[in-house]
Amino acid sequence: MTERILLGDEAVALGAVEAGISAAYAYPGTPSTEIFATIRRHADAADPPIRGLWSTNEKVALEEGVGVSYAGKRALVSMKHVGLNVAADPFMNVAVAGAHGGLVVAVADDPSMHSSQNEQDSRFFADFAQVPCLEPSNQQECYDFTRAAFELSEQLQVPVLLRLVTRLAHSRAVVRSAPPRPQNEARYVADSSLYTLIPSNARRAYGKLLDKQPALAEYAEAHPANALTLRDARCPGILVSGVAFNYLQEALGPALAQYNLLRVGVYPLPVRKIRQLLDASTEVWLIEEGYPFIERYVSALGLLREPPIKGKLTGHVPRSGELTPDALRQCFGLPVRETLKIHGLDEVLVGRPPRLCDACPHGDAYAAINEAIADIEGEVRVQGDIGCYALGYLKPHQAIHSCLCMGASIGMAIGAAHAGMKPSLAVIGDGTFTHSGMAPLLDAARENIPIKVFILDNSIVAMTGGQPTMATDEQVVDLVAGLGVPRSRIHVISPTPQKKAEDVRLIRAEIARDGLSVIIARRACVTYAKAIKEHRRSRKPAPA
Repeated sequence: MTERILLGDEAVALGAVEAGISAAYAYPGTPSTEIFATIRRHADAADPPIRGLWSTNEKVALEEGVGVSYAGKRALVSMKHVGLNVAADPFMNVAVAGAHGGLVVAVADDPSMHSSQNEQDSRFFADFAQVPCLEPSNQQECYDFTRAAFELSEQLQVPVLLRLVTRLAHSRAVVRSAPPRPQNEARYVADSSLYTLIPSNARRAYGKLLDKQPALAEYAEAHPANALTLRDARCPGILVSGVAFNYLQEALGPALAQYNLLRVGVYPLPVRKIRQLLDASTEVWLIEEGYPFIERYVSALGLLREPPIKGKLTGHVPRSGELTPDALRQCFGLPVRETLKIHGLDEVLVGRPPRLCDACPHGDAYAAINEAIADIEGEVRVQGDIGCYALGYLKPHQAIHSCLCMGASIGMAIGAAHAGMKPSLAVIGDGTFTHSGMAPLLDAARENIPIKVFILDNSIVAMTGGQPTMATDEQVVDLVAGLGVPRSRIHVISPTPQKKAEDVRLIRAEIARDGLSVIIARRACVTYAKAIKEHRRSRKPAPA
Protein backbone atom coordinates (compact mmCIF):
# COMPACT_ATOMS: atom_id res chain seq x y z
CA MET A 1 0.00 0.00 0.00
CA THR A 2 1.18 3.51 -0.83
CA GLU A 3 0.01 6.67 0.94
CA ARG A 4 -0.48 9.98 -0.86
CA ILE A 5 -2.19 13.27 -0.05
CA LEU A 6 -4.76 13.72 -2.80
CA LEU A 7 -7.71 15.80 -3.85
CA GLY A 8 -10.94 13.85 -4.15
CA ASP A 9 -10.68 14.28 -7.94
CA GLU A 10 -7.10 12.96 -7.87
CA ALA A 11 -8.17 9.98 -5.77
CA VAL A 12 -10.83 9.08 -8.35
CA ALA A 13 -8.24 9.35 -11.11
CA LEU A 14 -5.72 7.17 -9.27
CA GLY A 15 -8.44 4.63 -8.45
CA ALA A 16 -9.36 4.43 -12.13
CA VAL A 17 -5.76 4.06 -13.28
CA GLU A 18 -5.10 1.33 -10.74
CA ALA A 19 -8.41 -0.35 -11.60
CA GLY A 20 -6.92 -1.06 -15.02
CA ILE A 21 -8.61 1.47 -17.27
CA SER A 22 -7.47 1.52 -20.87
CA ALA A 23 -8.96 4.91 -21.72
CA ALA A 24 -10.44 8.05 -20.18
CA TYR A 25 -12.49 10.86 -21.67
CA ALA A 26 -13.75 14.16 -20.30
CA TYR A 27 -14.89 17.67 -20.99
CA PRO A 28 -13.39 20.21 -18.57
CA GLY A 29 -15.69 21.76 -16.02
CA THR A 30 -15.26 22.76 -12.40
CA PRO A 31 -15.26 20.82 -10.09
CA SER A 32 -14.45 17.71 -12.19
CA THR A 33 -11.54 18.96 -14.32
CA GLU A 34 -8.73 17.53 -12.19
CA ILE A 35 -9.93 13.95 -12.70
CA PHE A 36 -8.86 13.70 -16.33
CA ALA A 37 -5.94 16.11 -15.84
CA THR A 38 -4.55 13.67 -13.25
CA ILE A 39 -5.12 10.64 -15.45
CA ARG A 40 -3.13 12.31 -18.22
CA ARG A 41 -0.15 12.53 -15.87
CA HIS A 42 -0.32 8.77 -15.33
CA ALA A 43 -1.27 7.84 -18.90
CA ASP A 44 2.14 7.32 -20.51
CA ALA A 45 3.55 5.41 -17.52
CA ALA A 46 0.76 2.81 -17.66
CA ASP A 47 1.45 -0.49 -19.36
CA PRO A 48 0.03 -0.39 -21.94
CA PRO A 49 -0.44 3.40 -22.03
CA ILE A 50 -3.87 4.80 -21.22
CA ARG A 51 -5.56 6.39 -24.20
CA GLY A 52 -7.98 9.28 -24.07
CA LEU A 53 -8.50 12.96 -24.69
CA TRP A 54 -10.35 16.12 -23.80
CA SER A 55 -13.42 15.47 -25.89
CA THR A 56 -15.48 17.91 -27.93
CA ASN A 57 -18.30 17.73 -25.37
CA GLU A 58 -19.65 15.42 -22.68
CA LYS A 59 -21.93 13.49 -25.01
CA VAL A 60 -18.99 12.65 -27.27
CA ALA A 61 -16.85 11.75 -24.25
CA LEU A 62 -19.39 9.23 -23.00
CA GLU A 63 -19.89 7.73 -26.46
CA GLU A 64 -16.12 7.27 -26.74
CA GLY A 65 -16.13 5.56 -23.35
CA VAL A 66 -18.98 3.30 -24.47
CA GLY A 67 -16.88 2.29 -27.47
CA VAL A 68 -14.07 1.22 -25.15
CA SER A 69 -16.52 -0.80 -23.06
CA TYR A 70 -17.99 -2.37 -26.21
CA ALA A 71 -14.46 -3.56 -27.04
CA GLY A 72 -14.12 -5.18 -23.60
CA LYS A 73 -11.81 -2.71 -21.91
CA ARG A 74 -12.36 -0.36 -18.97
CA ALA A 75 -13.06 3.36 -19.40
CA LEU A 76 -13.65 6.31 -17.08
CA VAL A 77 -15.68 9.28 -18.31
CA SER A 78 -15.72 12.43 -16.17
CA MET A 79 -17.69 15.66 -16.25
CA LYS A 80 -19.48 18.17 -14.04
CA HIS A 81 -23.16 17.87 -13.22
CA VAL A 82 -24.51 20.09 -15.99
CA GLY A 83 -22.31 18.13 -18.40
CA LEU A 84 -24.41 15.08 -17.63
CA ASN A 85 -27.34 16.95 -19.18
CA VAL A 86 -25.35 17.07 -22.42
CA ALA A 87 -24.47 13.37 -22.08
CA ALA A 88 -27.97 12.30 -21.02
CA ASP A 89 -28.84 10.67 -24.36
CA PRO A 90 -26.02 8.11 -24.38
CA PHE A 91 -26.19 7.76 -20.58
CA MET A 92 -29.83 6.70 -20.57
CA ASN A 93 -29.35 4.38 -23.53
CA VAL A 94 -26.14 2.69 -22.42
CA ALA A 95 -27.98 1.85 -19.19
CA VAL A 96 -30.26 -0.26 -21.39
CA ALA A 97 -27.47 -1.58 -23.60
CA GLY A 98 -25.26 -2.39 -20.61
CA ALA A 99 -21.51 -2.48 -20.10
CA HIS A 100 -19.10 -5.08 -21.43
CA GLY A 101 -15.81 -3.74 -20.17
CA GLY A 102 -16.20 -1.70 -16.98
CA LEU A 103 -17.73 1.73 -17.61
CA VAL A 104 -17.76 4.37 -14.86
CA VAL A 105 -19.15 7.89 -15.23
CA ALA A 106 -17.69 10.24 -12.60
CA VAL A 107 -19.83 13.34 -12.12
CA ALA A 108 -18.97 16.23 -9.82
CA ASP A 109 -21.97 18.19 -8.54
CA ASP A 110 -21.67 21.81 -7.42
CA PRO A 111 -23.88 22.67 -4.42
CA SER A 112 -23.92 26.44 -3.81
CA MET A 113 -23.16 26.97 -7.53
CA HIS A 114 -19.54 28.05 -7.02
CA SER A 115 -19.02 27.87 -10.80
CA SER A 116 -22.29 26.58 -12.22
CA GLN A 117 -25.76 27.60 -13.33
CA ASN A 118 -27.65 25.25 -10.99
CA GLU A 119 -27.32 22.84 -8.08
CA GLN A 120 -28.78 19.76 -9.76
CA ASP A 121 -28.21 16.41 -8.10
CA SER A 122 -26.82 13.63 -10.31
CA ARG A 123 -28.27 10.90 -8.11
CA PHE A 124 -31.55 11.51 -9.92
CA PHE A 125 -29.91 10.57 -13.23
CA ALA A 126 -28.69 7.26 -11.81
CA ASP A 127 -32.15 6.54 -10.45
CA PHE A 128 -33.74 7.61 -13.74
CA ALA A 129 -31.45 5.28 -15.69
CA GLN A 130 -31.81 2.48 -13.09
CA VAL A 131 -28.06 2.07 -12.64
CA PRO A 132 -25.97 2.01 -9.45
CA CYS A 133 -24.64 5.21 -7.91
CA LEU A 134 -21.70 5.30 -5.51
CA GLU A 135 -21.35 8.41 -3.33
CA PRO A 136 -18.04 8.62 -1.45
CA SER A 137 -17.84 10.59 1.77
CA ASN A 138 -14.06 11.16 1.82
CA GLN A 139 -10.97 10.95 -0.37
CA GLN A 140 -10.20 7.36 0.60
CA GLU A 141 -13.66 6.31 -0.48
CA CYS A 142 -13.16 8.25 -3.74
CA TYR A 143 -10.31 5.86 -4.47
CA ASP A 144 -11.96 2.72 -3.12
CA PHE A 145 -15.36 3.37 -4.66
CA THR A 146 -13.84 4.03 -8.08
CA ARG A 147 -12.11 0.68 -8.06
CA ALA A 148 -15.25 -1.02 -6.76
CA ALA A 149 -17.36 0.69 -9.43
CA PHE A 150 -15.42 -1.00 -12.22
CA GLU A 151 -15.80 -4.40 -10.57
CA LEU A 152 -19.54 -3.83 -10.14
CA SER A 153 -19.90 -2.61 -13.71
CA GLU A 154 -18.42 -5.81 -15.09
CA GLN A 155 -20.11 -8.06 -12.54
CA LEU A 156 -23.63 -6.89 -13.39
CA GLN A 157 -22.83 -5.50 -16.85
CA VAL A 158 -24.14 -2.00 -16.16
CA PRO A 159 -22.55 1.46 -16.25
CA VAL A 160 -21.97 2.93 -12.78
CA LEU A 161 -22.29 6.58 -11.78
CA LEU A 162 -19.80 7.93 -9.23
CA ARG A 163 -21.09 11.11 -7.60
CA LEU A 164 -18.79 13.72 -6.05
CA VAL A 165 -19.46 17.25 -4.82
CA THR A 166 -17.27 20.34 -4.93
CA ARG A 167 -16.06 20.23 -1.32
CA LEU A 168 -14.92 16.61 -1.70
CA ALA A 169 -13.50 17.03 -5.20
CA HIS A 170 -11.32 19.99 -4.16
CA SER A 171 -10.14 19.09 -0.65
CA ARG A 172 -7.19 16.88 0.26
CA ALA A 173 -6.60 13.95 2.58
CA VAL A 174 -4.34 10.91 2.89
CA VAL A 175 -5.28 8.11 0.50
CA ARG A 176 -3.94 4.57 0.70
CA SER A 177 -3.76 2.82 -2.65
CA ALA A 178 -3.72 -0.91 -3.41
CA PRO A 179 -1.73 -2.87 -5.99
CA PRO A 180 -2.79 -1.98 -9.53
CA ARG A 181 -4.89 -4.33 -11.61
CA PRO A 182 -3.89 -5.11 -15.23
CA GLN A 183 -5.91 -3.80 -18.14
CA ASN A 184 -8.43 -6.06 -19.84
CA GLU A 185 -7.71 -7.72 -23.14
CA ALA A 186 -9.68 -6.32 -26.06
CA ARG A 187 -12.69 -8.50 -26.98
CA TYR A 188 -15.84 -7.32 -28.62
CA VAL A 189 -19.15 -7.89 -26.85
CA ALA A 190 -20.50 -11.28 -27.94
CA ASP A 191 -24.08 -10.12 -28.50
CA SER A 192 -24.02 -6.97 -30.63
CA SER A 193 -27.82 -6.77 -30.49
CA LEU A 194 -27.46 -5.30 -26.98
CA TYR A 195 -25.91 -2.16 -28.47
CA THR A 196 -28.19 -2.04 -31.50
CA LEU A 197 -31.21 -0.44 -29.90
CA ILE A 198 -33.77 -0.90 -32.62
CA PRO A 199 -37.13 -1.44 -30.87
CA SER A 200 -37.08 -5.25 -30.88
CA ASN A 201 -33.58 -5.36 -29.39
CA ALA A 202 -34.22 -2.47 -27.01
CA ARG A 203 -37.27 -4.14 -25.49
CA ARG A 204 -35.24 -7.27 -24.80
CA ALA A 205 -32.29 -5.29 -23.41
CA TYR A 206 -34.57 -3.23 -21.19
CA GLY A 207 -36.04 -6.44 -19.80
CA LYS A 208 -32.51 -7.52 -18.88
CA LEU A 209 -31.92 -4.21 -17.12
CA LEU A 210 -35.09 -4.72 -15.09
CA ASP A 211 -33.98 -8.26 -14.25
CA LYS A 212 -30.76 -6.82 -12.77
CA GLN A 213 -32.58 -4.57 -10.31
CA PRO A 214 -32.89 -7.14 -7.48
CA ALA A 215 -29.14 -7.85 -7.70
CA LEU A 216 -28.40 -4.10 -7.57
CA ALA A 217 -30.64 -3.76 -4.52
CA GLU A 218 -28.92 -6.65 -2.74
CA TYR A 219 -25.50 -5.18 -3.55
CA ALA A 220 -26.54 -1.91 -1.90
CA GLU A 221 -28.06 -3.63 1.15
CA ALA A 222 -24.90 -5.62 1.78
CA HIS A 223 -22.35 -2.92 1.02
CA PRO A 224 -20.36 -1.75 4.08
CA ALA A 225 -20.76 1.88 2.97
CA ASN A 226 -24.45 1.53 3.89
CA ALA A 227 -23.72 1.01 7.58
CA LEU A 228 -26.56 0.88 10.12
CA THR A 229 -25.91 1.43 13.83
CA LEU A 230 -28.90 0.96 16.17
CA ARG A 231 -28.29 2.13 19.72
CA ASP A 232 -31.63 2.31 21.51
CA ALA A 233 -35.32 2.13 20.60
CA ARG A 234 -35.85 5.43 22.44
CA CYS A 235 -33.21 7.29 20.38
CA PRO A 236 -33.79 9.67 17.52
CA GLY A 237 -32.22 8.57 14.24
CA ILE A 238 -30.15 10.12 11.47
CA LEU A 239 -29.96 8.98 7.86
CA VAL A 240 -26.96 10.69 6.25
CA SER A 241 -25.33 10.28 2.85
CA GLY A 242 -22.00 11.01 1.21
CA VAL A 243 -19.84 13.93 2.27
CA ALA A 244 -22.59 15.20 4.61
CA PHE A 245 -21.42 12.54 7.10
CA ASN A 246 -18.20 14.52 7.58
CA TYR A 247 -20.17 17.68 8.31
CA LEU A 248 -22.39 15.77 10.72
CA GLN A 249 -19.46 14.35 12.66
CA GLU A 250 -17.91 17.78 13.02
CA ALA A 251 -21.20 19.42 13.95
CA LEU A 252 -22.36 16.94 16.61
CA GLY A 253 -19.09 15.47 17.82
CA PRO A 254 -19.61 13.05 20.74
CA ALA A 255 -23.35 13.80 20.71
CA LEU A 256 -23.63 11.73 17.54
CA ALA A 257 -23.49 8.64 19.77
CA GLN A 258 -26.97 9.56 21.04
CA TYR A 259 -28.54 8.78 17.67
CA ASN A 260 -29.35 5.66 15.69
CA LEU A 261 -27.38 6.10 12.48
CA LEU A 262 -27.62 4.92 8.88
CA ARG A 263 -24.92 6.04 6.48
CA VAL A 264 -25.67 5.74 2.76
CA GLY A 265 -22.95 5.65 0.13
CA VAL A 266 -24.30 3.15 -2.39
CA TYR A 267 -27.54 3.32 -4.35
CA PRO A 268 -30.21 1.93 -4.95
CA LEU A 269 -31.23 2.82 -1.43
CA PRO A 270 -30.97 0.04 1.18
CA VAL A 271 -34.71 -0.17 1.83
CA ARG A 272 -34.55 -2.82 4.56
CA LYS A 273 -32.02 -0.80 6.56
CA ILE A 274 -34.11 2.34 6.18
CA ARG A 275 -37.10 0.45 7.52
CA GLN A 276 -35.04 -0.76 10.48
CA LEU A 277 -33.87 2.78 11.24
CA LEU A 278 -37.41 4.15 11.12
CA ASP A 279 -38.79 1.36 13.29
CA ALA A 280 -36.07 1.86 15.91
CA SER A 281 -36.14 5.68 16.14
CA THR A 282 -38.39 8.26 17.76
CA GLU A 283 -37.74 10.64 14.85
CA VAL A 284 -35.36 10.58 11.89
CA TRP A 285 -33.22 13.41 10.52
CA LEU A 286 -32.36 13.19 6.82
CA ILE A 287 -29.01 14.86 6.05
CA GLU A 288 -27.89 14.83 2.41
CA GLU A 289 -25.80 17.17 0.24
CA GLY A 290 -27.79 18.27 -2.77
CA TYR A 291 -31.48 17.79 -3.47
CA PRO A 292 -33.79 15.96 -1.01
CA PHE A 293 -33.32 12.79 -3.05
CA ILE A 294 -33.42 10.26 -0.22
CA GLU A 295 -36.14 12.17 1.61
CA ARG A 296 -38.41 12.08 -1.45
CA TYR A 297 -37.58 8.45 -2.11
CA VAL A 298 -38.46 7.45 1.43
CA SER A 299 -41.82 9.16 0.98
CA ALA A 300 -42.38 7.41 -2.34
CA LEU A 301 -41.67 4.05 -0.75
CA GLY A 302 -44.50 4.66 1.71
CA LEU A 303 -42.13 4.83 4.67
CA LEU A 304 -42.90 8.44 5.61
CA ARG A 305 -45.46 7.75 8.33
CA GLU A 306 -44.16 7.46 11.87
CA PRO A 307 -41.76 8.48 13.29
CA PRO A 308 -41.62 12.04 11.95
CA ILE A 309 -39.01 12.89 9.32
CA LYS A 310 -36.95 16.06 9.61
CA GLY A 311 -35.16 17.15 6.45
CA LYS A 312 -35.08 19.58 3.56
CA LEU A 313 -38.70 19.11 2.56
CA THR A 314 -39.90 19.80 6.11
CA GLY A 315 -37.75 22.94 6.49
CA HIS A 316 -35.52 21.50 9.23
CA VAL A 317 -32.43 21.40 6.94
CA PRO A 318 -31.46 24.14 4.43
CA ARG A 319 -32.89 23.40 0.99
CA SER A 320 -30.25 25.21 -1.09
CA GLY A 321 -26.51 25.77 -0.89
CA GLU A 322 -23.81 23.58 0.58
CA LEU A 323 -24.27 22.00 3.95
CA THR A 324 -21.68 23.01 6.54
CA PRO A 325 -20.96 21.93 10.11
CA ASP A 326 -22.26 25.30 11.35
CA ALA A 327 -25.45 24.97 9.32
CA LEU A 328 -26.06 21.54 10.82
CA ARG A 329 -25.36 22.76 14.35
CA GLN A 330 -28.07 25.36 13.85
CA CYS A 331 -30.44 22.66 12.58
CA PHE A 332 -29.91 20.63 15.74
CA GLY A 333 -30.30 23.68 18.01
CA LEU A 334 -26.61 23.89 18.87
CA PRO A 335 -24.68 27.17 19.03
CA VAL A 336 -22.43 28.02 16.12
CA ARG A 337 -18.80 27.84 17.13
CA GLU A 338 -16.86 31.06 17.19
CA THR A 339 -14.45 31.58 14.34
CA LEU A 340 -11.12 33.37 14.40
CA LYS A 341 -11.64 37.13 14.38
CA ILE A 342 -8.90 39.64 13.64
CA HIS A 343 -9.68 43.20 14.67
CA GLY A 344 -9.76 45.59 11.74
CA LEU A 345 -9.65 42.83 9.08
CA ASP A 346 -12.91 43.97 7.47
CA GLU A 347 -11.41 47.42 6.96
CA VAL A 348 -8.48 46.20 4.86
CA LEU A 349 -10.00 43.15 3.11
CA VAL A 350 -12.87 44.08 0.85
CA GLY A 351 -14.70 41.46 -1.17
CA ARG A 352 -14.71 41.98 -4.91
CA PRO A 353 -16.48 40.20 -7.76
CA PRO A 354 -14.47 38.12 -10.25
CA ARG A 355 -13.25 39.93 -13.35
CA LEU A 356 -11.46 39.32 -16.60
CA CYS A 357 -7.67 39.20 -16.40
CA ASP A 358 -5.68 42.34 -17.13
CA ALA A 359 -5.12 42.71 -20.90
CA CYS A 360 -7.67 39.94 -21.62
CA PRO A 361 -8.68 40.02 -25.30
CA HIS A 362 -12.33 39.55 -24.33
CA GLY A 363 -12.32 42.95 -22.59
CA ASP A 364 -11.21 44.66 -25.79
CA ALA A 365 -13.78 42.72 -27.82
CA TYR A 366 -16.53 43.85 -25.46
CA ALA A 367 -15.32 47.45 -25.61
CA ALA A 368 -15.67 47.38 -29.41
CA ILE A 369 -19.11 45.74 -29.30
CA ASN A 370 -20.40 48.18 -26.68
CA GLU A 371 -19.23 51.20 -28.67
CA ALA A 372 -20.67 49.81 -31.90
CA ILE A 373 -24.15 49.40 -30.45
CA ALA A 374 -24.14 52.50 -28.26
CA ASP A 375 -25.81 54.73 -30.86
CA ILE A 376 -28.55 52.23 -31.83
CA GLU A 377 -31.99 53.46 -30.88
CA GLY A 378 -33.98 51.22 -28.56
CA GLU A 379 -32.85 48.38 -26.34
CA VAL A 380 -30.09 46.08 -27.59
CA ARG A 381 -29.43 42.74 -25.90
CA VAL A 382 -26.39 40.53 -26.45
CA GLN A 383 -26.89 36.81 -25.81
CA GLY A 384 -23.88 35.42 -23.90
CA ASP A 385 -22.51 31.96 -23.25
CA ILE A 386 -20.40 29.81 -20.92
CA GLY A 387 -16.74 30.74 -20.56
CA CYS A 388 -14.42 33.38 -19.11
CA TYR A 389 -16.27 35.92 -21.20
CA ALA A 390 -19.42 35.37 -19.08
CA LEU A 391 -17.71 37.87 -16.75
CA GLY A 392 -18.64 40.41 -19.39
CA TYR A 393 -22.01 40.59 -17.63
CA LEU A 394 -20.37 42.40 -14.72
CA LYS A 395 -18.94 45.88 -14.46
CA PRO A 396 -17.08 47.50 -16.10
CA HIS A 397 -18.18 45.72 -19.31
CA GLN A 398 -21.90 44.98 -18.81
CA ALA A 399 -21.76 43.65 -22.35
CA ILE A 400 -23.88 40.47 -22.28
CA HIS A 401 -27.41 39.93 -21.07
CA SER A 402 -27.80 36.14 -20.83
CA CYS A 403 -25.77 33.04 -19.97
CA LEU A 404 -27.97 29.93 -19.93
CA CYS A 405 -25.99 26.87 -20.97
CA MET A 406 -23.27 25.77 -23.38
CA GLY A 407 -24.07 26.98 -26.89
CA ALA A 408 -27.34 28.71 -25.98
CA SER A 409 -26.21 32.17 -27.13
CA ILE A 410 -26.67 31.45 -30.84
CA GLY A 411 -29.95 29.59 -30.38
CA MET A 412 -31.34 32.37 -28.20
CA ALA A 413 -30.25 34.99 -30.74
CA ILE A 414 -32.11 33.06 -33.44
CA GLY A 415 -35.24 33.00 -31.29
CA ALA A 416 -34.96 36.71 -30.49
CA ALA A 417 -34.59 37.48 -34.21
CA HIS A 418 -37.68 35.40 -34.99
CA ALA A 419 -39.49 37.39 -32.29
CA GLY A 420 -38.68 40.56 -34.21
CA MET A 421 -35.72 41.86 -32.21
CA LYS A 422 -33.20 43.73 -34.31
CA PRO A 423 -30.28 43.63 -34.06
CA SER A 424 -29.96 40.18 -32.50
CA LEU A 425 -26.43 39.52 -31.26
CA ALA A 426 -24.64 36.50 -29.79
CA VAL A 427 -21.23 36.10 -28.16
CA ILE A 428 -19.61 32.66 -27.84
CA GLY A 429 -16.07 31.40 -27.20
CA ASP A 430 -14.07 29.16 -29.51
CA GLY A 431 -14.23 26.21 -27.09
CA THR A 432 -17.96 26.58 -26.49
CA PHE A 433 -18.54 26.99 -30.22
CA THR A 434 -17.11 23.54 -30.99
CA HIS A 435 -18.79 22.08 -27.89
CA SER A 436 -22.36 22.97 -28.87
CA GLY A 437 -22.44 26.18 -30.88
CA MET A 438 -22.03 24.70 -34.35
CA ALA A 439 -25.50 23.13 -34.50
CA PRO A 440 -27.46 26.36 -33.94
CA LEU A 441 -25.15 28.21 -36.35
CA LEU A 442 -26.07 25.58 -38.94
CA ASP A 443 -29.71 26.58 -38.42
CA ALA A 444 -28.85 30.25 -38.84
CA ALA A 445 -26.81 29.60 -41.99
CA ARG A 446 -29.48 27.44 -43.62
CA GLU A 447 -32.14 30.16 -43.27
CA ASN A 448 -29.79 33.20 -43.38
CA ILE A 449 -31.31 34.33 -40.09
CA PRO A 450 -30.36 37.97 -39.39
CA ILE A 451 -28.19 37.48 -36.33
CA LYS A 452 -24.66 38.68 -35.68
CA VAL A 453 -22.46 36.06 -34.02
CA PHE A 454 -19.20 37.03 -32.30
CA ILE A 455 -16.82 34.09 -31.77
CA LEU A 456 -14.20 35.09 -29.21
CA ASP A 457 -11.21 32.98 -30.25
CA ASN A 458 -8.53 33.10 -27.55
CA SER A 459 -6.98 29.76 -28.66
CA ILE A 460 -7.60 27.89 -25.41
CA VAL A 461 -10.23 26.74 -22.91
CA ALA A 462 -9.12 29.24 -20.29
CA MET A 463 -11.92 29.13 -17.72
CA THR A 464 -11.16 25.56 -16.61
CA GLY A 465 -7.39 25.69 -16.55
CA GLY A 466 -6.02 25.92 -20.08
CA GLN A 467 -7.21 22.82 -21.93
CA PRO A 468 -6.75 22.72 -25.72
CA THR A 469 -9.54 23.88 -28.02
CA MET A 470 -10.80 21.69 -30.83
CA ALA A 471 -10.23 24.48 -33.37
CA THR A 472 -8.59 27.88 -33.40
CA ASP A 473 -7.31 30.50 -35.85
CA GLU A 474 -8.10 29.62 -39.49
CA GLN A 475 -9.68 26.35 -38.44
CA VAL A 476 -12.54 28.34 -36.90
CA VAL A 477 -13.02 30.24 -40.16
CA ASP A 478 -13.11 26.97 -42.10
CA LEU A 479 -15.61 25.45 -39.64
CA VAL A 480 -17.92 28.44 -39.92
CA ALA A 481 -17.70 28.35 -43.71
CA GLY A 482 -18.29 24.61 -43.69
CA LEU A 483 -21.55 25.17 -41.80
CA GLY A 484 -22.80 27.23 -44.71
CA VAL A 485 -21.88 30.81 -43.81
CA PRO A 486 -20.57 32.58 -46.93
CA ARG A 487 -16.96 33.63 -46.53
CA SER A 488 -17.96 37.17 -47.47
CA ARG A 489 -20.00 37.23 -44.22
CA ILE A 490 -17.14 35.91 -42.06
CA HIS A 491 -14.81 38.57 -40.67
CA VAL A 492 -11.74 38.28 -38.46
CA ILE A 493 -10.80 41.14 -36.16
CA SER A 494 -7.94 41.56 -33.70
CA PRO A 495 -9.40 42.96 -30.47
CA THR A 496 -6.80 45.45 -29.24
CA PRO A 497 -7.04 49.06 -28.07
CA GLN A 498 -5.03 50.15 -31.12
CA LYS A 499 -7.51 48.59 -33.57
CA LYS A 500 -10.68 49.46 -31.67
CA ALA A 501 -11.87 52.15 -34.10
CA GLU A 502 -11.39 49.81 -37.06
CA ASP A 503 -13.22 46.99 -35.25
CA VAL A 504 -16.12 49.26 -34.32
CA ARG A 505 -16.57 50.36 -37.96
CA LEU A 506 -16.71 46.74 -39.14
CA ILE A 507 -19.18 45.71 -36.42
CA ARG A 508 -21.46 48.63 -37.23
CA ALA A 509 -21.34 47.80 -40.94
CA GLU A 510 -22.29 44.16 -40.31
CA ILE A 511 -25.12 45.12 -37.95
CA ALA A 512 -26.50 47.34 -40.71
CA ARG A 513 -26.47 44.49 -43.26
CA ASP A 514 -29.35 42.08 -43.63
CA GLY A 515 -28.81 38.40 -42.91
CA LEU A 516 -26.28 36.40 -40.96
CA SER A 517 -22.78 37.64 -40.12
CA VAL A 518 -20.03 35.98 -38.09
CA ILE A 519 -17.26 38.11 -36.59
CA ILE A 520 -14.31 36.20 -35.14
CA ALA A 521 -12.38 38.20 -32.53
CA ARG A 522 -9.02 36.44 -32.66
CA ARG A 523 -6.35 37.11 -30.05
CA ALA A 524 -4.61 34.56 -27.82
CA CYS A 525 -5.26 34.42 -24.09
CA VAL A 526 -2.59 36.38 -22.23
CA THR A 527 -2.63 34.06 -19.22
CA TYR A 528 -1.99 30.84 -21.14
CA ALA A 529 0.38 32.03 -23.86
CA LYS A 530 2.89 29.26 -23.11
CA ALA A 531 0.23 26.54 -22.99
CA ILE A 532 -1.22 27.74 -26.30
CA LYS A 533 2.16 27.29 -27.97
CA GLU A 534 2.47 23.79 -26.51
CA HIS A 535 -1.03 22.85 -27.67
CA ARG A 536 -0.27 24.06 -31.19
CA ARG A 537 2.95 22.01 -31.31
CA SER A 538 1.13 18.91 -30.08
CA ARG A 539 -1.67 19.03 -32.67
CA LYS A 540 -1.34 16.12 -35.06
CA PRO A 541 -1.51 17.30 -38.66
CA ALA A 542 -4.23 15.79 -40.82
CA PRO A 543 -2.96 13.24 -43.36
CA ALA A 544 -2.35 14.61 -46.84
